[in-house]
Amino acid sequence: MARLVMKFGGTSLADVGRIAHVARHVKREAQAGHEVVVVVSAMSGATDALVRLTSEASALHDAREYDVVVATGEQVTAGLLAITLQGLGVSARSWLGWQIAIRTDGTHGGARITDIEAGDLIARFADGQVAIVAGFQGVGPDNRVTTLGRGGSDGSAVALAAAIQADRCDIYTDVDGVYTADPRIVPGAGRIARISYEEMLEMASLGARVLQTRSVEMAMVHQVRLQVRSSFEDPEAPASRYDHQPAAGTLVCDEDEIVEKQIVSGIAYSKDEAKVTLVKVADKPGVAARIFGPLARAGINVDMIVQNVSDDGKHTDLTFTVPENDLDKALDVIRSARKEIGYNDLVGSTNVVKISVIGIGMRSHAGVAATMFKALADKAINIQAITTSEIKVSVLIDSDYTELAARVLHTAYGLDSPDG
Repeated sequence: MARLVMKFGGTSLADVGRIAHVARHVKREAQAGHEVVVVVSAMSGATDALVRLTSEASALHDAREYDVVVATGEQVTAGLLAITLQGLGVSARSWLGWQIAIRTDGTHGGARITDIEAGDLIARFADGQVAIVAGFQGVGPDNRVTTLGRGGSDGSAVALAAAIQADRCDIYTDVDGVYTADPRIVPGAGRIARISYEEMLEMASLGARVLQTRSVEMAMVHQVRLQVRSSFEDPEAPASRYDHQPAAGTLVCDEDEIVEKQIVSGIAYSKDEAKVTLVKVADKPGVAARIFGPLARAGINVDMIVQNVSDDGKHTDLTFTVPENDLDKALDVIRSARKEIGYNDLVGSTNVVKISVIGIGMRSHAGVAATMFKALADKAINIQAITTSEIKVSVLIDSDYTELAARVLHTAYGLDSPDG
């Protein structure tokens, strides 16, 4: 017997029929003797509909009342799943965030969990009761309902798993795990059986939207083992195992649990990038501070930075990337500081993509970057910027080459599956 948190997203709970399918997954684990907490999202599309209602009521609505409205989506699915489980003969009870209580800070619409009072849930395990918890919501310091922001139910699940010291937190979604690349553009992509927290963080931040970045960070801090599974798999499949053998899906765990460490575990890309180039900037001390200082004060995150070698020793071109949504704001900030910076021209573009190779095996292997550069060069794909970390190499390329680059790199690092 073990303690398990199961989290189901909105697609898995889209209607009463799918809720019944989810209930059979939960029943399987409960009948196997496991102590089970289920965290649910709102039905697919429900939160968006509630957000629209608040905007229709008032464009400048009170954030506290906004949370009261949008938190109701999870209340519906928690109650429906509890009712369905009871109909299957499983003892189940629904819980809202304030009833547990899931304590958060007071940032309405994007609160962070500070504490969970899980004693009552744990006490009910003795009676074999399954707890159905509304994700995405908590209670602030003023005892008002708070919500955790988009994807917040993943955070609810991980935080609850840490609070009850669960053996594992299973995140059920519409895919059957984390893949070595986006299978929609790389036919040879295969499912990863085990991936480290650090690798998953990198992949999540680069657009692999299987898990929310904040939830992976929380899992790493609290050493909560995550299992990404498909909610559409057969509910009558064998119950979960806890002997360190991963069930179906992908296990996100500590690096020490991964015996065979791939040099590169996956290829990820982010299309939400924009490039800014300052042409003929004065090549002298202090100029970089006059560029990036105002951007930092404006809350704009700068990623890749490239400075070209100047021909005359007096001027240089400087290129950097920002999130695509911040491009116009970044250009305005730089234009406002033009007199202090001193440059001839300012160019912004969005036809770029950041593509990365990720793997904990990079720490102990040389030549990873060289393989990447050669593979891209062989296909005449120009690299516009480069950035590296201990387990990642990223390059900026023209967005027209996204699919080709992903496939070429996937092959170059030997990631193609035999049946791909």
